[in-house]
Amino acid sequence: MRLEDEIKQVKAFKNDYNKAVVNLIFTYNWLESSSKAFFKDFDLTSQQFNILRILKGQHPNPSTINLLRDRMLDKMCDASRLVERLRIKGLVERSQASSDKRAVDIFITKKGEELLAKIEVEFPAFEEKLHTLSAEEIVVFNNLLDKLRG
Repeated sequence: MRLEDEIKQVKAFKNDYNKAVVNLIFTYNWLESSSKAFFKDFDLTSQQFNILRILKGQHPNPSTINLLRDRMLDKMCDASRLVERLRIKGLVERSQASSDKRAVDIFITKKGEELLAKIEVEFPAFEEKLHTLSAEEIVVFNNLLDKLRG
């Protein structure tokens, strides 16, 4: 559906760049709302899922809060708070780093890996939202987003 119809805009945008900014914000919020609904079934947030995926990629090596912050999709998240919530759920473990007594090593648990496996089975249904674009269009779309960020 056209952006103008979605937001019930009567006047035209100032220019296509102005429309693109509004369109990106609107689409981000649409996708974020969809991801909240998807991850709610797993008792996770998208940020917690992101941390679990980073930890799984690091496994069996430990991760630190700084490594998680550097690799997270949402740079504004409080990684320490997210890790603590995942620890309470039994999805990650924390231990004092052997190399630096001030640092904490973070590992994904077996329970965390099992939850990720369940999510991976269901994730294609979430990705279906993007299947309104053809295989060729999604490649162009990804290239344009990469170009936009410089």
